[in-house]
Amino acid sequence: MRRYRDYNTYLREIFGERVQKIPLDGGFTCPNRDGTLSTGGCIYCDSRGSGTGAMIKRGLSVREQMAKGCDFARRRYGAEKFIAYFQSFTNTYGPPPALKHLYDQALDNPGVVGLSVGTRPDCVTPEILEILSGYQGRFLVWLELGLQSAHDETLRCINRGHDAACFDRAVFTASDRGLSVCAHVILGLPGETRAMMMETARHISSLPLKGIKIHALYVVRGTPLSEMYERGQYRCLSREEYVESAIDFIERIPPGLVIQRLTGDPVHSELHAPEWVKDKKANLKLIRERLKERDTWQGKECRAAGKNSDQ
Repeated sequence: MRRYRDYNTYLREIFGERVQKIPLDGGFTCPNRDGTLSTGGCIYCDSRGSGTGAMIKRGLSVREQMAKGCDFARRRYGAEKFIAYFQSFTNTYGPPPALKHLYDQALDNPGVVGLSVGTRPDCVTPEILEILSGYQGRFLVWLELGLQSAHDETLRCINRGHDAACFDRAVFTASDRGLSVCAHVILGLPGETRAMMMETARHISSLPLKGIKIHALYVVRGTPLSEMYERGQYRCLSREEYVESAIDFIERIPPGLVIQRLTGDPVHSELHAPEWVKDKKANLKLIRERLKERDTWQGKECRAAGKNSDQ
């Protein structure tokens, strides 16, 4: 049996073949880094903006990045259909005409069937939603919004610069425009207990989301979190703790939600801790095995979770 609704299967259901996501750098920054909200960013965010690196600074336009990424995916994976994924930093943080120009560049490549835009909930405006909804019908369109936690005290601790209510408003506004919204959630944030993580799962379940990305918090060198880790102020989840927490989380989200990610993929040379996050393949295998061992699946506890079953 399929114990969770994975992203690759979802794409095959729509397109009938493998679809490869191509990460892009649009040259954006973030209001949490440029001084609008803060200059430090989220405490875990690296110099790449949790993305591919400064490809724009290397002289590659978005169109060129997309073409190179598609060529690589054809050779490596045999893929012929692609999704343009604006990943680095905040990809709706700019003038709407300039944003549309970049999105158009990415989509103007053979085989491109979709657009996925990663951003912050406080950087989603009606004008930007109008642009994104205009691509629907011709392309599969996803808006990816960072939540990380449903707890405002945690969001303050990690210096997110917005609260959970801001995320909720963005989800409802985008959903009302017919856009598919994917939430980003991190397990193992500073100060969070299992009960708090499960409350985030319950919160997710109450929103009109279509997808979710989940991963463990890992420590990247040169970040405020790295300093906290060095001072003994933060302890990473063990692999076993993460696997069990991820499964508990999966049980409490609706069965129809597309799980786009279940583990992170850090740059190995920049990772401070924990070492186990480097082995993405093994981590996914463990999650699948434990789902089977526990005889559980996505949504199994979703209804019960709404009745505070963890209290």
